[in-house]
Amino acid sequence: FRNIYIREILSAEERLEGFQPLFNGRDMTGWIGNTTGYYAQDGKIICDPKKAGGNVYTADEYSDFVVRFEFKLTPGANNGLALRAPLKGDAAYEGMEIQILEDSHPKYAKLQPYQFHGSVYGTVPAKRDCLKPVGEWNYEEVTLKGRQITVKVNGKTIVDADLDKASTPETMDHRSHPGLKRD
Repeated sequence: FRNIYIREILSAEERLEGFQPLFNGRDMTGWIGNTTGYYAQDGKIICDPKKAGGNVYTADEYSDFVVRFEFKLTPGANNGLALRAPLKGDAAYEGMEIQILEDSHPKYAKLQPYQFHGSVYGTVPAKRDCLKPVGEWNYEEVTLKGRQITVKVNGKTIVDADLDKASTPETMDHRSHPGLKRD
């Protein structure tokens, strides 16, 4: 079980809890994939929407973990956090994807419940109204232990689900999600 934080500086309490930083704040060391569209700047990982096609992955693999990160959305922003995802294929299906989405934007008016921010894409809908206004920093914590996933945003639990139950007898989007079985 790993405690990881996508931030370079950890508090003494986080270090005592066993958290380790995934990002050094200076460059994309420890990350692979599209490190042109995702790059380090001023202690942050920046997603350049003009160059961000594709994914960026941690060089190391994680099975059971707690990952904490902070993020700030721009109007209409759409991204995701891939979990237990292989380096090839669509992470939302071959792994799992936690939506990172400015879901109050008018272009997302027709989203399905499993597409809103914090949802496990296609399978587990998240509780709504957890995000701060666009341009403000949000705090998210995702815990994945065995078949159980929990997502907290700004201190509010928005997903607490058993992955087996979420896909039995089928997923909400009626599509195959083999990544739900990955460990």
